[in-house]
Amino acid sequence: MFKPGPIYLFRVPEDEELISYLTRFAKEKNIKTGVVNAIGALKKCTLGFYDQQKQVYEYIKIEEEVELTNLSGNISIKEGEPFVHVHAVVGKRDGSTYSGHLVEAKVFVAEVLIMELVGSAELVREKHGGLWLWKLE
Repeated sequence: MFKPGPIYLFRVPEDEELISYLTRFAKEKNIKTGVVNAIGALKKCTLGFYDQQKQVYEYIKIEEEVELTNLSGNISIKEGEPFVHVHAVVGKRDGSTYSGHLVEAKVFVAEVLIMELVGSAELVREKHGGLWLWKLE
């Protein structure tokens, strides 16, 4: 069981790579389990779609400015380190959207909320096929 812990609300600096920044933040704050949400705008990004039969990710590279209309996910432990796992919906200028696992993103602006979750156990990932999934108790 987990309960709400510290809540962090911050802006990611322009030109940062979003996943790397969030991972560094989690390590610096020693966040082992948490929930992540964000909105903003990206200069470019790569999304992933997991092919369940081939057990590999297919990638969608977006080399243009997009709105980060929603980012949601979590922080858990993978190989002893905090691991940020997020999905995103991004909107293009014409209103069309793309979504999927956020692999990388160059930030124009990102407003982030992380709620740390505290409890007696750690949320740990282990390898299952081509994915790192939460360990089942």
